[in-house]
Amino acid sequence: MEPILPYLYDGWGNMPQIVIAAALIYASIVLFIRISGKRSTSQMNNFDWIVTVAIGSMVGTGVLPVVVTVAECLVGVGTLMLLQWLVTHGVRKSTLLCRAVKAPPTVLVCNGEIQEQAMRDERINREEVFSAMRENGLLRLEDVRFLVLEADAGFSVIRQDAVDNSSEVETAAANPYK
Repeated sequence: MEPILPYLYDGWGNMPQIVIAAALIYASIVLFIRISGKRSTSQMNNFDWIVTVAIGSMVGTGVLPVVVTVAECLVGVGTLMLLQWLVTHGVRKSTLLCRAVKAPPTVLVCNGEIQEQAMRDERINREEVFSAMRENGLLRLEDVRFLVLEADAGFSVIRQDAVDNSSEVETAAANPYK
């Protein structure tokens, strides 16, 4: 029977490598997600789920050495959690950091008209727009004042009859960080 201690902790040798690898991979993932757009973090279909699991596996392989002790695993997880905590708190305090890591909302329908360029930019198809409309009890485009793809990849639908002053909503959509 092998002693259990080597599985729990075998020294500090790999710990700096794990912290540096976790930080670099975390920053790279934030950059890749920011470049690839909101769709990469939206509600997942089967293919998105497969990619997410594969990325998780690759990240784990990149962060941790081949033979991993419990302590090394905890250092890797702790580093990622610390980075996430730092980023979320930094986003609350810094507009610059917020703009760097969070995508702004995008108006996809304005006064009943689909914004084709915005749809292409966000890789959203008409069926997704109509699905969001149906979820909000709307069946006709002309009943939509604004349909917005939010930073979290969810949809917000504002009815024509819900807003008296469209300039306020347009200003909010154009300046999401205020």
